[in-house]
Amino acid sequence: MTVRTRFAPSPTGYLHIGGVRTALFNWLLARRHGGQFILRIDDTDTERNVAAALQPILDGFRWLGIHWDEGPEVEGPYGPYFQSQKLERYRQAARQLVAAGHAYPDLSTKEQLDTARKAAEAAKKPYIHRGPERDLAPAEAERLLAERPLPVRLKVPLGRKLVLQDRIRGAVEWQTDLISDPVILRADGRALYNFATVVDDVDLQITHVVRAEEHLTNTSVQLLVYEGLGLPPPEFAHVPVVCEPQSRKKLSKRDMKKFVTAEVRAKLRAVGFSDAEIDAQDNLNPATVAYYQELGYLPTALVNYLGRLGWSLDDKTEVIPLDQMIANFGLDRVKDSPASFDPDKLYWLAGEYMRVLPPAEKAAGCVPYLVRAGRVAEPLSGETQALVGRVIAACGDRLKLFSDILTYGGFFFTPEVRYDEAAFTKRVRKEGIPALLRDVAGVLGATNPFDAPAVEQALQQYCTAKGVKAADLNHALRVSVSGVPIGPGLYDILAILGRAETLRRLELALAR
Repeated sequence: MTVRTRFAPSPTGYLHIGGVRTALFNWLLARRHGGQFILRIDDTDTERNVAAALQPILDGFRWLGIHWDEGPEVEGPYGPYFQSQKLERYRQAARQLVAAGHAYPDLSTKEQLDTARKAAEAAKKPYIHRGPERDLAPAEAERLLAERPLPVRLKVPLGRKLVLQDRIRGAVEWQTDLISDPVILRADGRALYNFATVVDDVDLQITHVVRAEEHLTNTSVQLLVYEGLGLPPPEFAHVPVVCEPQSRKKLSKRDMKKFVTAEVRAKLRAVGFSDAEIDAQDNLNPATVAYYQELGYLPTALVNYLGRLGWSLDDKTEVIPLDQMIANFGLDRVKDSPASFDPDKLYWLAGEYMRVLPPAEKAAGCVPYLVRAGRVAEPLSGETQALVGRVIAACGDRLKLFSDILTYGGFFFTPEVRYDEAAFTKRVRKEGIPALLRDVAGVLGATNPFDAPAVEQALQQYCTAKGVKAADLNHALRVSVSGVPIGPGLYDILAILGRAETLRRLELALAR
């Protein structure tokens, strides 16, 4: 059997982290067994779907490297891959169920349904709808449907127990007497989700349905649709939800904005986003994949993190290259409990991938952020390219994201020194420090060659001779020439700036 899996997003916005984790599990399962991963677009909800939202979904998957074998822009032998293009197919399948006696037209009015529902609520009983037409002969049911548009309901068999052997959750059972006859086709001919998804999975020859646990409650109806069509169901695996950091609450776009830190806001402002945009736009929301793309996460790191979110290779390995993840992925090691999203762990993992990235690729990823922040202009001169390389090398393991170049090295690329006022007051306006800096300017002016080892030696000798605390001098020098209290090593900073620029910046600080 060829393994065929699918992911079926609705085009209502940017890719959600939880959804992408589910898509990744489907993709890994297909790749592990040499099968196919299909991308299907569930776009029958015309009130919520946004045509313009499809491209960010496709772009997001491509950025992550989750390429689909069949679907939009790829096509394949089992299309179409948009539900909106299959309306007649759903109607044909519904007619097939009616002809077989597994579905029926419902003549109940909205008023009758409301009255019956309120009566059940008053009696404190669940409302289980059984349409009066459910026992019609198939020929009579077909005649009614031919006369006028009517909703079609699935005829749930009574007195039975449905059992699903879920690949993650084990045995799950339902009593059919507690399942209401669901509408599968509206009077206007539009298919309902539980019906359309089965028809799609049949047409696409899906063998494994791996999806979020919120769909588990839908599975009983879907199993009955398979049965009515006379077809065996695929294997099901319901993946637990992804929760907010340190919480048992499902991760949502609305609540994740609180995890946009002041440092992240500063980066986003630097590349042109206003605070209003940061607060409002989904591509700047930590619950979406686009957020991590905007900040310069390596997609390989995000894929690694999402793959480990509820699945494990063993009890200790965190960094799992994609080929190793594919070779070892299986549903048997997917946990049946919710997974908590941890931004700090993801940031650490991003650093592990960035640490081994070749220098040229680091530079290629960092330059766009310097350009967007107005620190460099394209095309880069040879001198600027060399400066970018030196700054990246000096930042070392501090660079975990491409946008970190702005946090730790942005000051190298502008003649203006943007001072952190709190740090300036604490480190430079301190009693005795201005006079000390004036004295040290003379030392630096005479240091030759002006490279990191020579500067370090000269400053250490000065501190020893004058009885000065090296920490006080180094902190003051760092803030004076960079404006900020963090960044590469001080001696690397001074060497990269060079003697003339270092002395100019010292004068600016002293003038304040």
